[in-house]
Amino acid sequence: MILGHMNEILQKIITCAKKGDFSSTRMSPTEGLDILRNVPWTEVVEAANVVRNARLPGNKVGYTAFRIINYTNVCEVTCSFCSFCRPFKSPEAYVLSLDEIRQKTIEAKAKGADQIFLQGGVNKEIPLSYYVDVLKMLTQEMGVTVRGFSPVELVRIAQYNKMSLDELLDIFKAAGLSSVPGAGAEILSDRMRQKLSPRKLPAQEWCDALAACHKKGLPGSANIVFGSDETDEEIIEHLEYVRKTQDLAVAANVAGFNSFVVWTFQPQTDSFPIRHVRGDEYLKLLALSRLYLDNIPHIEVSLLGMGLSLGELGLHAGADDINSIVIEENVLENHGLTTIEQAEKFIKDAGFTPYRRTLNFD
Repeated sequence: MILGHMNEILQKIITCAKKGDFSSTRMSPTEGLDILRNVPWTEVVEAANVVRNARLPGNKVGYTAFRIINYTNVCEVTCSFCSFCRPFKSPEAYVLSLDEIRQKTIEAKAKGADQIFLQGGVNKEIPLSYYVDVLKMLTQEMGVTVRGFSPVELVRIAQYNKMSLDELLDIFKAAGLSSVPGAGAEILSDRMRQKLSPRKLPAQEWCDALAACHKKGLPGSANIVFGSDETDEEIIEHLEYVRKTQDLAVAANVAGFNSFVVWTFQPQTDSFPIRHVRGDEYLKLLALSRLYLDNIPHIEVSLLGMGLSLGELGLHAGADDINSIVIEENVLENHGLTTIEQAEKFIKDAGFTPYRRTLNFD
């Protein structure tokens, strides 16, 4: 690609990146919207690849190994796109016992995973002591690290126990919680969130909950899920919410979002409209995320959701991490990798050097 024929802001970003300057050419929402709508996806991918290689030299791609444990499938939020949750009195409703969680952890460790991703639903019947006991068992008895609880889970648990979110985070951190996922973001637009689930956190409240986690020393990830009837403006709005939340962490010199993941909605129910997302469309938004989120170091490609072929291309479109392996996934269909050997071979075959990292990129 000849730079003279490229979008002006992309030219500036490439030029600065090659000099090691990643902050003086911040993309505005207007520029981001123009790129999303009008710039060929190949130009955006090229620029993102340059920035990724300049920011993270060494041709390395990270992966991690963890098991997702969905401790309950009871959830009163009832997202319109989710087929996993069950009402309280459903014969299929469950809350895992400590012994069941222990056994799942033993199985995960046998496969080489030493991290647990603990996530369930908003279940007001679960006492606070259950969460504390689970966290202590996993970290103190089983010797694994734990990422857990989406923002809406944390906010509701605090409300049910008549305490502030800060107080709850102190309790969970003392019990062993070390990071929090940016789950439940989907599209950070209040119009879309009303369609997803009116009971979910509004966009700003989602951001505020994650900012509170960051201040308590609980870093994590952020994501976007697209492929419904969201508008281009709402996609940029989402990226802006995430970038502003990360700006707060950077200004306060606390751990924030270590990574950002681009997902697409999977067909699970008939009550939420989902459209086909083309491969070039996915790669363009992945690349735009690398360029727009100039304060988030890592961009993960979603092998679990997008599959291996598109995932490989994503590593040449601004992403530097594959996240997988994922041991057990109950909510989404897993198109990714399930063993450490598969992850390392995938990365090598894509032309990169694999390295194993923790959920917090240690």
